[in-house]
Amino acid sequence: MTPERPDIKYLFEPRSVAIIGASHSPDKIGYKMVENIVSSGYPGPVYPINPKGGELLGRKVYAALAEVKDEPDLVCIVVPARLVMGAVQECATAQAKFLAVISSGFSEVGNIEEERKMVSFAHEHGMRVLGPNIFGIFSGPGRINATFGPKDISAGKVAIITQSGALGIAMIGRTAVEKIGLSAMVSVGNKSDLDESDLLEYLIRHSGTAIVMMYVEGIKDGERFIRVLKEAARKKPVVIIKAGRSRRGAIAAASHTGSLAGADNVFDAIMKQCGVLRAENLEDAFSWTRFLADSPMPSGENAVIVTNGGGIGVMATDACEKFGINLYDDASVMRETFGKVTPDFGSLKNPVDLTGQARASHYTAALESALASPSIQAVMSLYCETAVFDSENLAAMIEQSVKEYADRQKPLIFTAFGGAKTEAAIDALRQKGVPVFSDVYEAVSCLGALYSHYRHCSSPPEPIAEISLDLARMEQILQKVRQDRRTFLLAPEAKELMAVVGIATPASRLARSLDEAVKFADELKYPVVMKIVSKDIIHKSDVGGVALDLLNPGEVIDAYQAILQSCRSLKPDAVIAGVEISEQVRPGAELIIGARRDKIYGPIIVFGLGGKYVEVLKDVSFRAAPLSRKEVMRMIEETRAYSLLLGVRGEKRKDMDRVVETVLKLGAMVAQCPSISDLEINPLVVFEYGQGATALDVRVLLNP
Repeated sequence: MTPERPDIKYLFEPRSVAIIGASHSPDKIGYKMVENIVSSGYPGPVYPINPKGGELLGRKVYAALAEVKDEPDLVCIVVPARLVMGAVQECATAQAKFLAVISSGFSEVGNIEEERKMVSFAHEHGMRVLGPNIFGIFSGPGRINATFGPKDISAGKVAIITQSGALGIAMIGRTAVEKIGLSAMVSVGNKSDLDESDLLEYLIRHSGTAIVMMYVEGIKDGERFIRVLKEAARKKPVVIIKAGRSRRGAIAAASHTGSLAGADNVFDAIMKQCGVLRAENLEDAFSWTRFLADSPMPSGENAVIVTNGGGIGVMATDACEKFGINLYDDASVMRETFGKVTPDFGSLKNPVDLTGQARASHYTAALESALASPSIQAVMSLYCETAVFDSENLAAMIEQSVKEYADRQKPLIFTAFGGAKTEAAIDALRQKGVPVFSDVYEAVSCLGALYSHYRHCSSPPEPIAEISLDLARMEQILQKVRQDRRTFLLAPEAKELMAVVGIATPASRLARSLDEAVKFADELKYPVVMKIVSKDIIHKSDVGGVALDLLNPGEVIDAYQAILQSCRSLKPDAVIAGVEISEQVRPGAELIIGARRDKIYGPIIVFGLGGKYVEVLKDVSFRAAPLSRKEVMRMIEETRAYSLLLGVRGEKRKDMDRVVETVLKLGAMVAQCPSISDLEINPLVVFEYGQGATALDVRVLLNP
């Protein structure tokens, strides 16, 4: 019987901690770990372990963990890789709960088997493993800095999870510069056991954590990660920086951490689906995190720009459009709010232009008026240094305005641009933790991130669409394919599968002779389409196995002979079952709808413009299944196919409802039938509203 796993609370809030590999040498990691734990004011017992014994930083050093008359909640292991397994065995005897394996030399360098062995043993003895290949964990709730990073970490509301140790240590330094207080900083390294999902489950519940920032290189259990992220992002902002965007970057990420990066376009779509804020770079991630940690949530969408410069106001307007911020434009409210505080030659439109003659008092009056207006829910205040501005009052004005807005729970963000006096004011404000930016786009992007989180939290959770499938009948079809030792369905089998789930396909017959081909074409009525049917030919058009728009028996005869000749010439070893004769479907909007079981993220759905140019156009969107109907519509709206479905150049609206149903059915097929690895309809021809859609070509692949 496997022991019950310990509550992750004891990783973040350990009642006692041991360090196997504690060192008496100040330049060793084993010394730094003990030093940081002691200097952080950790209130519980600290047990340094070193065979030499003695004393370290006022703590008794034990020769072995067995000498400790305690069951430590957390054991930090700081020994060479070859000694780690022995240390883990010691921890089991001591009935430890969590092991932070600092040591490197495991899966990140190809030593996968030793890593698995360590984790398996830990699980057998009721222990969990953080790492290996990490710099440790800092926890505000536990008042412990069990890292070999910087000694002084300020407690606060931001939690950071990082897969890179070196980058994580640098992040700690950056938080100190940015005056960002941390509730937690956790290095996950190789993620042999505990991963982001485990840590998020604690941080979601932790009231002292206002926002979570993550640096991720690869995801292992993507399906669980998605479930946890969806829950987390509805409770607090989650900012993610994901490395491995490029092809070479993905290879580097896998080499560095021993985990897979996954397809970046899929990851990006899933993060949006979960309500996560994905940052392009570290600068954006820190800017958003710093701002969102302290900014109140807006009560509505109406935002106003207040500026003393027309140019910077236009830049901010452009940025608002880019980052999805709604600029309020009710003329009567704007006149009532800003009329008395704006010069006659200024502008009461949005942006509100106080003109280059504005002084600190003008900003104060305008911001107080905006604060008092219930119609305005967020304010961007832009300042350009001018000769007449009383620069000595800039910092005080900004600091006071930020405090008043925070007290009244209304978002306010400042941009200040100018020379030495302005930069000095910005530096002074940042030292106090006041959010002020020197770049307009950086500032507006922060408010845009806040609004993205606001919209996600404001929209109620959507019910997942219930799709009922006849799994027993589907399995009968797939079983025949497996008995034939194939991992893909022939065209007639794929059509039979579509019929089971209620997706229309063209009427067709399988002709095994020229006479049958002509007979079936006459029965189906012209025009018809012909396609080769062979378990050895998947890409039919590549070997001349397709003929379209055949109008009479003569064309059918010629096409039948040409198809067989071409396929036998280009694929002489192919076993040909016959030629499929199908009705030629009338024109409509051509889409691609696919579903696959991704090895990282589980069931994934793709939607977009279909046809033979799909790989060239790449007009597709992705989601993780299962989906709500509204999520499917958002998926469709992200592509140019949406405009075609609405009707263009006098065309009537297409049958959108049938498209949504098809997306949901394909997602359900992959999610509910583990035998299927890939499903693709290309094209799905969609007709006018109420007239349905037909799957012209269906490809179904099975897991080997």
